Amino acid sequence: MKPSKHFSSASRFLLPLLGGILMGVTPAPVEAWFLAWIALVPLWFWVTKAQSIGQGALSGLVWGIGYHGLAIFWITGIHPMTWMGVPWLASLAIAIFCWTFLTLWGAALVAIWAALFFWIHQKLRISALVRVLIGTALWCGLESIWSAGPLWWTSLSYTQSPHNLVILHLGQLSGPATVTAAIVAVNGLVAEAWISDQHRRNAKELNAKRMLSQRDGVTSLVERSHLQPATLLGMAVGLLVVVYLIGFGLKSRPLIQPQEAALTVGIVQGNIGNDIKLFTDGKRRALERYTNGYLKLVNQGVEAVLTPEGALPFFLSDLKRQDFYSAILDQGIVAWVGAFGERGRSYTNSLFTINGNGETFSRYDKAKLVPLGEYIPFESVLGGLIDRLSPLDAHLVAGSSTQIFETPFGRAIAGICYESAFAEHFRRQAAAGGEFILSSSNDAHYSSEMPAQHHAQDVMRAIETDRWAVRATNTGYSAIVDPHGRTLWMSGIHTYETHAETIYRRQTQTPYVRWGDWLTKVLLGLATVALLFSKNQHQQQGTKS
Repeated sequence: MKPSKHFSSASRFLLPLLGGILMGVTPAPVEAWFLAWIALVPLWFWVTKAQSIGQGALSGLVWGIGYHGLAIFWITGIHPMTWMGVPWLASLAIAIFCWTFLTLWGAALVAIWAALFFWIHQKLRISALVRVLIGTALWCGLESIWSAGPLWWTSLSYTQSPHNLVILHLGQLSGPATVTAAIVAVNGLVAEAWISDQHRRNAKELNAKRMLSQRDGVTSLVERSHLQPATLLGMAVGLLVVVYLIGFGLKSRPLIQPQEAALTVGIVQGNIGNDIKLFTDGKRRALERYTNGYLKLVNQGVEAVLTPEGALPFFLSDLKRQDFYSAILDQGIVAWVGAFGERGRSYTNSLFTINGNGETFSRYDKAKLVPLGEYIPFESVLGGLIDRLSPLDAHLVAGSSTQIFETPFGRAIAGICYESAFAEHFRRQAAAGGEFILSSSNDAHYSSEMPAQHHAQDVMRAIETDRWAVRATNTGYSAIVDPHGRTLWMSGIHTYETHAETIYRRQTQTPYVRWGDWLTKVLLGLATVALLFSKNQHQQQGTKS
């Protein structure tokens, strides 16, 4: 029995929404990462059945809302902001606006992908395998564009972190795009098997050749697959096996850890809530806890101590008059201190290397600031309106995107909080000689799923660059991650903790570190060649007819 027109119209959007929801539960807090390998299938199928470019784009938008809306729901944790003087209702409105805007920003990527995918295939008769190539290339290309902008978090690749370490090792080849490409391609092959099966069923009732030549010149994409469903499913399974074997091979390589490359580091997780952090009591607690934590770790024999983002909410000149600075002078052990840096009339969110003699050895200023949270987009245009809506001071400025972070132990790769989502930020520093990762963050204003996702981002960065990562956060999760993405230690959430661990400086260069995201360029090139070939064939067939 055929479904009614009403049911068919409803399912056109309900099924993509279901697929987006399935993808949305792959990261924390649910962490059903395995669903990513089928969650794109409903969208792929319905886009190929769309009757217009708008219909295809709307299916993509619905899928994107399901995925991004669930994955970044943690952003609503900024509410309430009453401790900052923001009224309760205004705080709720800001939280809803941020969540809605970020959801639609991510969904726009999927809508554009769906529109382009539909439009390309409407024009040409393209085989199932070419469709998979084009769909994969388009998705990777759009993620590359989005990740180059100021708002980025929910790449398809991070759905596999931190659990599927085998697949995450594909990131050593060409960064997160390699993992994304594998996910999209497998989903595409499964979807094409579904399309082929429907074509096979329809062929029993309809004359396929007549359908291709009619319908006002609009060719149904469902009718263009020539491979059998079993063949396409076999290809999907085969591709999955191949990428797992590649990932397993990369993950199985032993870590060479010479003693001369060892570095014993300490982490202090202060657990100072944002609601008191910038006030007198919060500053007092911060000085007490980070000073005591530093001294405890020094007694355990560490060579350096890492503190979280903004651990000590002072300008460096003011910090030098505090007990924490005196402890460094007394003990002579290096500290990487999260504090504020001065730059003219503005200030920076910075990580300072303070030597045992009290000198500032180096400084890293956060380069990727959070829109609305740490700076005001279009401030010169929107001015006072956004000043009233933004929960934070608008005078924080970004550091240079080409900074190098030197330390007494060699060059480090520095990342402050939000920067963990930007793989290129870490790749560039690794290519410039960074030997280990220092990730300093403050996720105190969010629920536990955000720190878990943040940890997942840093796991990917450690694997891609083949570096040890030291994560210090304000309220959790702080961690030590090895170059294979294994979390050797993780703190609790909302706890005061210290931890000492030996890491190893590394100078290796993965293909990704050396050449960047070359895979996306190759896929786009191959897709262009395939399209030109298909167009030429289409024109030749038209001439013969």
